[in-house]
Amino acid sequence: MTPGTDERPQMSVEEFEELARRAPETVTLEFWDGRVHVKHGPISVDDFEELARVAPETVTLELINGRLEVKPVPDGDHGEITMWVLRQCMMQRPELALYPEQGLRIDTYRKDCIRPDGALAPIGYFAGRDEWASPDGVLMTVEVTSKDRDADRRDRQEKPRAYAYAGIPVYLLIDRGNNTVVVYSSPKNGVYQNRRPYHYGSTVRIPAPVALTLETEKLKDYAN
Repeated sequence: MTPGTDERPQMSVEEFEELARRAPETVTLEFWDGRVHVKHGPISVDDFEELARVAPETVTLELINGRLEVKPVPDGDHGEITMWVLRQCMMQRPELALYPEQGLRIDTYRKDCIRPDGALAPIGYFAGRDEWASPDGVLMTVEVTSKDRDADRRDRQEKPRAYAYAGIPVYLLIDRGNNTVVVYSSPKNGVYQNRRPYHYGSTVRIPAPVALTLETEKLKDYAN
């Protein structure tokens, strides 16, 4: 029987073996229950950045809440939704750009290194910056949930905390688990004070400094 999407391993055995072979000498990796683990963890930020640098092209790593994570490979609907958000940003705020999977180093929350599906910032903000850039100029992060078993913990719990600690004004979550668009805003002490969910088809108003209005009827094309 073919496993469901939420049961699939984070990577293939071959990808893990390649990752383990390239890992820094101070990092020992294990692979069980479909997940990669750091033996004798946690992993330091420096070791993580080196590991992420040498990872196979098919493997995208993140460091969330001090834990090594593998960013799920997006399916077609995930990609379409991300591009839909990108187009809305371009049309309404042409002076801004939504940068896909730009690495953000969040030093205020367990030294996390996260690649959001999109990071909205002024055009040119990331020019000349390192692979893992400061989030100080980011106005909004965007995540589209993947159909994997870690989506609830990762996208609905840990990433909102990390982005709020970083002071990113808005976190936009396209939650495919329940066909909603969730707007998090007003970060304070590691918590977004406002969290507002909208069903697909609603008019979604994203507050300043982003100031976008999303007509989300199109998202029904990608509903479960």
